[in-house]
Amino acid sequence: MNAATDVRSSDLSKQLDPKTLGQIRSGELESRDSIGILDWGIARFHPRLALSCSFGDPEGMVLIDMMHRIEPRSRVFVLDTGRMHQETYDLIDRVRGRYDKEVEARLPDGGAVQEMVREHGMNLFYESLQKRKLCCHLRKVEPSARFLAELDAYVTGLRREQSLTRGETRKVEVDRANGGILKVNPLVDWSYDDVWQYVRTHNVPVNRLHGQGYPSVGCAPCTRAIQAGEDPRAGRWWWENPETKECGLHADEEIGGSGI
Repeated sequence: MNAATDVRSSDLSKQLDPKTLGQIRSGELESRDSIGILDWGIARFHPRLALSCSFGDPEGMVLIDMMHRIEPRSRVFVLDTGRMHQETYDLIDRVRGRYDKEVEARLPDGGAVQEMVREHGMNLFYESLQKRKLCCHLRKVEPSARFLAELDAYVTGLRREQSLTRGETRKVEVDRANGGILKVNPLVDWSYDDVWQYVRTHNVPVNRLHGQGYPSVGCAPCTRAIQAGEDPRAGRWWWENPETKECGLHADEEIGGSGI
């Protein structure tokens, strides 16, 4: 057991029952498949569990479909940064209709964004890593933190092969940046092909930009189509080095993982 495990175990003892704490400490949950992890998370935490979905990656759409099959009232939220593609908003509406599901939108603080733009301009993110992270913090991290404070656990579509910063992601982690909330990552061991196989098999709706060279869709100014042979996430913050390509929502992965 490493030092990080010790710290997280003591934090968890304040909020989790002994059975759940034992499952996490033992690593038993890491052996479950994606459906098994979702079954566990929904049974344990619903309705204080929600899927964090960008509507810009097929992983989130796969999870909406899986969770709906387990619990039709399962919750999903989106961080509406105010700079998203129209195709992303269109997909949100398609999901509302397909699954008869409310998509809980969380927006940034308007005053804070206005002050940022006044001081640094509309396209500050191109100027430096610090300014890009400031924009991500105000538009994504802060609204996410406000919403997660209302939950006991949340689900993400993180996969280990997505980027260098996600290689150590576990199926169940503690998000210490958000008060020790549990973070459930059912697809960590899925491949890119696994994701698209599920989409095709179950006719899952996805962002139409995927068919235009955008395998991963973020904010409009920060996403470009990729070229043949490029990494699927090469179009996200394309002007940065691969090791810096996180918006801050998954800060624990950036410093070595947050698994129990």
